[in-house]
Amino acid sequence: MVLFVYLANQTNTMKSKNTYWKTNLKYLVILLSIWFSVSFGFGILMVDQLNQIQMAGFKIGFWFAQQGAIYVFVILIFVYIYLMNRLDQKFKNKF
Repeated sequence: MVLFVYLANQTNTMKSKNTYWKTNLKYLVILLSIWFSVSFGFGILMVDQLNQIQMAGFKIGFWFAQQGAIYVFVILIFVYIYLMNRLDQKFKNKF
């Protein structure tokens, strides 16, 4: 009986760990996709369209390539911290 409870508990722990890591990987893929879209998409692919818009005297395509991608990356770091703290709280007692 004790062995059965132990094995059942181990199975639940493994399911919790798998769910935790799948969620973590989902967050990473989404956040890195956003960063790629901003840095590569806006900074390189759409630069000609964005250069028609001015912001503080600079063409916005130049701004995205030089500064915007960095700002978005830093913001995404804080978003990842927030999401992981929530995920850690959710799985706090399951490991």
